[in-house]
Amino acid sequence: MKKWIDKYPPLHERSYWKKIVKTFKYFLAFIPVAGIVCVFFLPRFLGEEKIVLVERGQSLKSVAQVLEKEKLIIDDRLFTVAGRIMGLSKHIQAGEYLISPLEPPYKILRKLARGEALLHKVVIPEGSNLFDIASALEKAGVCSGKEFLKKATDRKFLQTLGIKAASAEGFLFPDTYYFRRGTSPEEVISRMVDNFRTRITPSMKKRLKELGFSLFEIITLASIIEKETSIDKERPLVSAVFHNRLKLNMPLQADPTVIYGLKKFGQRLRKADLRSRNPYNTYIYRGLPPGPICNPGLKSIHAALYPADADYLYFVSKNDGTHDFSRTLREHNRKVYEYQIKPYLQKRRQ
Repeated sequence: MKKWIDKYPPLHERSYWKKIVKTFKYFLAFIPVAGIVCVFFLPRFLGEEKIVLVERGQSLKSVAQVLEKEKLIIDDRLFTVAGRIMGLSKHIQAGEYLISPLEPPYKILRKLARGEALLHKVVIPEGSNLFDIASALEKAGVCSGKEFLKKATDRKFLQTLGIKAASAEGFLFPDTYYFRRGTSPEEVISRMVDNFRTRITPSMKKRLKELGFSLFEIITLASIIEKETSIDKERPLVSAVFHNRLKLNMPLQADPTVIYGLKKFGQRLRKADLRSRNPYNTYIYRGLPPGPICNPGLKSIHAALYPADADYLYFVSKNDGTHDFSRTLREHNRKVYEYQIKPYLQKRRQ
């Protein structure tokens, strides 16, 4: 019997069986490794590229589920594990991503972590105010206009940007920007403020001291100039009128400031509006208004710093986009009749 057992040992003790079991164990251990390798390097090969939206704060697991649902990756669970192994699970950035199923998953993970999202063009024209910018950002799908306005008037946040004012008005430099969808209002405002600061040169700062103005005051003045005229050659003349009035302690009497205070954008002012007690009413209150009424461009800022050498105190619209300037009230009243009252009366008779 013993000889027979020695000759024919139990199956689990036979050497060839042990080799089979050992090989099978190696195979089982290799399966997850192979799976992860596939997740790292093998694309789906089939399907079309698609735009995938990643929301702010969205987890890697949630993103992976969307990618699998859209048939852009093979397995969302292995994709999530791969992201953790690469140390990218906490670095996924919001935005719209153009993703192809032909891309290896590790490349998709890097794209999400680096924020290589589609960029949306946002044009901020000279003279835009906070409300215009909020509307443009929301229309482009960058961020909520309401959230933007909330942050743009958050004193604590603005102090971190070195702005000691009630709002970011005046410091959001008008330019063409490119933002990812889902960009936070804080990042948007920071970008615009940083752009503004790069435009203020040492020579401008020196000129501020010569005039005895703070940067906030000169930007406030520039914002009024921006709203009063779009004609480049007129900007220094309009600036001269306001500088002269400030020196004489005369009210600036600028309609755009009243409009800003009443938030009557795109509406005609009435006589009652000019008597309103809002702090931006420069018909009632002397000096500069509490702050900028828009975000001026460089030409208006330069005009505020370098007014024309002229003794004008008044100007009136000629109804063709240009203005006529006067030194005396009598001269001004005559031009008001010529350019404003007379055409109105003639129109009424027709």
